[in-house]
Amino acid sequence: MVWTRMKACVVMVAVVGLLAATPAMGESDDVVALFKLKGPLPEAPDAMGLGPILGSGSGTNMFDLLKRLRHARSDANLRAVIFDIEEAALGFAQIQELRKQFEALKAADKDVLVYCETLGNGSLLLGSSASKLVLAPIGDVSFTGIYAEGLYFKNLLDKVGIEADILHCGAYKSAGEPFYRTGPSPEAAEQTDRLLDSLFSEMIEAVADSRGLSTDEVRAIVDKGMFSAEEALEAKLVDKLQYRGSFIKSVKKRYGRDVKVVSNYGKDDGLDIDLSNPFAFFQVFSKLMKGEEASDETAIAVVYVEGPITTGSSEPSLFGGSSNAGSATIRKAIAEATADDSVKALILRVNSPGGSAIASDVICEATKRFKKSGRPFVVSMGNVAGSGGYYVATMGDAIFAEPTTLTGSIGVVGGKMVTKGLWDWAGVTSHEYKRGKISDIMNTNRTFTEDERALIQGYMDRVYTVFKDRVIAGRGDRIEGDLEPLAGGRVYTGEQALKIGLVDKLGGFADAIKYTADQADLGTKYDLRVFPRPKTLMDILGELFGGESEDDEFVSLGAVRRAIGSRFASLPPIASALEAVATVDPAKAKVFQDFLIQMQLLSRENVLLIGPDFTVVRR
Repeated sequence: MVWTRMKACVVMVAVVGLLAATPAMGESDDVVALFKLKGPLPEAPDAMGLGPILGSGSGTNMFDLLKRLRHARSDANLRAVIFDIEEAALGFAQIQELRKQFEALKAADKDVLVYCETLGNGSLLLGSSASKLVLAPIGDVSFTGIYAEGLYFKNLLDKVGIEADILHCGAYKSAGEPFYRTGPSPEAAEQTDRLLDSLFSEMIEAVADSRGLSTDEVRAIVDKGMFSAEEALEAKLVDKLQYRGSFIKSVKKRYGRDVKVVSNYGKDDGLDIDLSNPFAFFQVFSKLMKGEEASDETAIAVVYVEGPITTGSSEPSLFGGSSNAGSATIRKAIAEATADDSVKALILRVNSPGGSAIASDVICEATKRFKKSGRPFVVSMGNVAGSGGYYVATMGDAIFAEPTTLTGSIGVVGGKMVTKGLWDWAGVTSHEYKRGKISDIMNTNRTFTEDERALIQGYMDRVYTVFKDRVIAGRGDRIEGDLEPLAGGRVYTGEQALKIGLVDKLGGFADAIKYTADQADLGTKYDLRVFPRPKTLMDILGELFGGESEDDEFVSLGAVRRAIGSRFASLPPIASALEAVATVDPAKAKVFQDFLIQMQLLSRENVLLIGPDFTVVRR
């Protein structure tokens, strides 16, 4: 049975490899690169190491996209880049990162063309910085500002008989509110309003600067909100109106009829299989099994903390990238980078609302060990780096954030879920046995007693103290004034965090890379090496069929890990429901996935470093 499944797997790999193989492009050809962004853009590259198999068919991620754009700037044959962002679902910080990439391309005399049939807030914010923003004549523009919607799950939990017994450290630590409220507390509402004010101002100023308008003019445009294609052209929101066919013809006319429009620019074309060689497949299969040879070139290590922080391993998400940032995976990745003499510096790329206090501390401790080697350690924040996501960043020699990055949320939330109502409804009864005064403190049949609540609060207070000590130890006198008034669960944009010393510089991942290379005296000759290294096909098959991973100091007996799947793979109804919701409302589906992960964390650990992340922001 196992051998049958293995043969099927191998055949699938071979077929996919054959389909992915494409002819190489001549080096002297003039080209226009086409980048199509669809859905959310994961930060990290494929951890499964399937890129060489899938080639141009593999999904896009921010790491690979920035790498390809960096190459584009210095490519003498590249005339222009076209971005199709019609179906992109990008975070604010990602949009700011790509806007800077557009500016860098233009500075390198590469035209940046954006074509859309409709424009929304996010696509206009990104497209406004292009050399030319083209809209379909029948299209429209919806530039209405920012709408945020907080999701609260109390009524849902009531329906299934679950009660959340939640405690906080800090009045602004609102991450637990969705479990036991139907709307925000005054502190949470105040904080959200402050954050949205900052994000909205950043949006207005960015569009005004890119389109040559005043901020008052852009605010008036937002208040009108909806524009036909002709009205958008008149308002200077777009540069030209063209149907797609006419747009393609204009590209050919401008850059020459022989110019090649390449949709997989800078991407691995997949496996090159010589069908005339009967042994070619076996050579390719051998390469896949062994993977790429380890490089000893001078490198900057990049480790990703993406998604809710949990103990254990990182796992794939239903929405691309990772569903969680597993502390075991990340700790081992940092340890691997620390032990690699060719690694001269480390960048921790954080895009996480936080999660497990224990897991956050494990990751933070691993970064301290790297720092002890005397090599630069830099943090680059993505869309969000809150609570545990900030905790893991505290030891950075320098912390980079975009102006719209959400960070801070220095505080603690804890508690438990009381599920007795659910079991009563289902007709399940229980009988309790107890030895020890507080042996049933985490009993899910009841809420905490006052004594138990005081005990849990005391533990949370100690965790909160450790959190603040970590911040003070890492940030030192860079913090503006006392830390306590800046903590208590308060969340900041990157621009606000810079003013109070929680971050050091405003900039994206590319800026952090350049800074790190300078700090390590690397010049321009270095590799960017992602840790953990992508798994080989042998690794994947070994884990898929029950093999143990031996990449740690200790191997637990009977450890079986799923190589392919997600955190919800063992719950088909939930996975199916998430996939169904994702087709009609992907933003809320992602929020619901994170809600389920945090429910799981709370039931396991009871004390979390998590930021308020159950908000859907419509851009």
